Amino acid sequence: MGDILQIANSTVFWVFAFIIVAIVAFQAIVFLWIASRSAGDAGMNPTEVKTAIRAGFISSIGPSFGIAIILVSLIALIGSPITLMRVGIIGSAATESSAASIGASAFGVELGADAFPIEALAAVMWTMFIGGTGWLIVTMLFTKSLGRTQEKIQKHNPKIMAAIALAAMIGAFAYLASQQMITSLSHTIAGIVAVAAMIVMMKYADHRNLSWLKEWALGFALLIGMTTGYLTTFIL
Repeated sequence: MGDILQIANSTVFWVFAFIIVAIVAFQAIVFLWIASRSAGDAGMNPTEVKTAIRAGFISSIGPSFGIAIILVSLIALIGSPITLMRVGIIGSAATESSAASIGASAFGVELGADAFPIEALAAVMWTMFIGGTGWLIVTMLFTKSLGRTQEKIQKHNPKIMAAIALAAMIGAFAYLASQQMITSLSHTIAGIVAVAAMIVMMKYADHRNLSWLKEWALGFALLIGMTTGYLTTFIL
């Protein structure tokens, strides 16, 4: 695995990573500039614009810490520049971790294994990149139509959209956790606790309308699950 990480952390990957991150940063600056210029049309004064920017900056800190928890393990598996490229565009460390595991399994090896050939790394990267491409294409083609559909559903019953989002999150994390639960009894207990913690936090956040808890729920559930798995190894 050490030789593969040397390749994954090579200068070529870092160059492409900085190019991609620079494009994302440029887009963010352009969006911020357009929003500032359009504030007058929305009836906002300069003070309100500064307040909105400051509030957006502060609210982004929490989700960033949640992602950072997963990034530590992802960097150790596929290297820093590849992780930076993927999370810099998609923004979901959990999704990229799942894609990396699927790519390695498709090649026939386990992600992070000692015998991890360069071909397996290529399979991991193709899985991550193609999976992300699907999101970008769907977003480009269906954003407007899905927005109109969401407005119609919310007018009919606002709780439906909240239920759909909650069900999707529960299903995704339950699927990921189930892959580890069959490894051993301690993994099973840790997986059950993590999924239960995710369900409780997501339901509580939805009931109390706590958007920050929805962003932190994954990180908290992972920490609770890992702590439980570590402690159960001494008990069982």
